[in-house]
Amino acid sequence: MPNVKPSTVLGRQLGDELRRLRETASLTTTQAAEAIDCTKGKISRIENGHVPVRTPDLIALMQTYGVEDAETRERLGSLARRANRRRREGWWHQYGDVLADTYRDYIEMENICDGIKTFQAQLIPGLLQTPAYGRAITVASRAWKTAEEIDQFVQVRIARQERLAGEAPLELWAVLAEGVLRQQVGGPTVMCDQLEHLATMAERPNITVQVLPFSRGAHSGMFGPYLLLSFPRVSALDLVLTETPIGNIWMEQESEVAHYRDLFDDARTSALPPTESLRLIRRIAKEYTQ
Repeated sequence: MPNVKPSTVLGRQLGDELRRLRETASLTTTQAAEAIDCTKGKISRIENGHVPVRTPDLIALMQTYGVEDAETRERLGSLARRANRRRREGWWHQYGDVLADTYRDYIEMENICDGIKTFQAQLIPGLLQTPAYGRAITVASRAWKTAEEIDQFVQVRIARQERLAGEAPLELWAVLAEGVLRQQVGGPTVMCDQLEHLATMAERPNITVQVLPFSRGAHSGMFGPYLLLSFPRVSALDLVLTETPIGNIWMEQESEVAHYRDLFDDARTSALPPTESLRLIRRIAKEYTQ
């Protein structure tokens, strides 16, 4: 199962504009490809935001599409520069030696989205993990061999959590299967601290945590964890990330995203309300001290 790289939000906005201009000019992807001497497949990837657009190619496409308005040309040029710059910059790039490309892609999306809804059946979400819990998960994964690599990866996990604070904090809504709370990652002390931290974070206005108890029986979330990312611009469609043992898969088609919206709605309505979930989290935390 291949890893699928997500398009950046800015890249998708630019791609949508270029697709609209091409269709307005009644040109096919083949004709557009001839303008910049590439394959029609590359035009499709540009329009989907999967590859950056070089300035000479953008200029050639605008000429081919008959874009003469100076304001429009400048706006598209600015959008392309911002999209390409965002791909190269970001605090996470300093950890390139320990981060897979797919994880860097995810951090980039997390950094620019304004909301995440997630269902987790095995793990506390990374944004809500304590350093000790995150370290235990990192060691168990066996993906990093040295103490330095493990330290750096845990540092990345903690740095990501800054998105939950500040003037415009990320809105996080997590539904956790009860097994997440009872799986002894790192031992009783680590789990007690983790659940106390989870309860504290759940009291923030931008964070909602619900627990789906064992007593609910079979449910649609049993088939795997996922994250649903939303963005501030209406034109920036939501993204879904599904996690598998052999790689992560991004989904961008509206029909796919709508399916996962329905899955999440089913999970949150089946789960305990936030207040009851908080009481359960704290009760299980105390069990680890007994």
